[in-house]
Amino acid sequence: MNAAPADQIRLLDVQALDVRLQQLAHKRKSLPEHTEITSLNKDLTQLRDLLVAAQTEESDTAREQTKAEQDVDQVRRRAARDQQRLDSGAVTSPKDLSNLQHEIASLAKRQGDLEDVVLEVMERRESAQERVTELTGRVASVQAKIDDATGRRDAAFEEIDGEVASVTKEREVVAASVPADLLKLYDKLREQQGGIGAAKLYARTCQGCRQELAITELNEVRAAAPDTVVRCENCRRILVRTAESGL
Repeated sequence: MNAAPADQIRLLDVQALDVRLQQLAHKRKSLPEHTEITSLNKDLTQLRDLLVAAQTEESDTAREQTKAEQDVDQVRRRAARDQQRLDSGAVTSPKDLSNLQHEIASLAKRQGDLEDVVLEVMERRESAQERVTELTGRVASVQAKIDDATGRRDAAFEEIDGEVASVTKEREVVAASVPADLLKLYDKLREQQGGIGAAKLYARTCQGCRQELAITELNEVRAAAPDTVVRCENCRRILVRTAESGL
């Protein structure tokens, strides 16, 4: 393949722009905010699970407290009715009076036991409520950190994407000045060779694979016409000759 030396030089400009696009893509993918957001989201998920568990416990103890308080009220009302019967004098039988007094005493003990249950449940509910409050605050704190990191990431995205758009436009302009067959070969090699399709021959060394040309290969390059598109024997990339090639 033949191409004017100036066109081959412009191919290096295209390569430089493609390298910059690769660097920008890597930078976009490797922003520290990605790791930060992933870690924070993991923490947030765990905290939310704990919060749901605490909220469930608080809800369960609230129902348990309501039930215990209803039990106390029921016993209290029954004891009040028995006491009213006792005080009214309607019960005159010694046996019935004894039974009634015994039942009132039993209800008083039962009421005391149930009130202890209410207090115990209230303590557990208060502890659950405190846990809910604590976890709600921690969730909000982590979410705020995620929002901050996301904002920083998006700002970095905007800056990088702006430069990508600018470099892409410049690449289109420069590539348009390169002969189509040469550009096609370059793009094919770039895909095969990890993003580098053309390299400068600098001081007798291929800047693509960093290998110095053997004497026989160097003589072949020297003998090639200026418009001949030469390739590196080692990496097969297009080898672009310049005044710094050391020929």
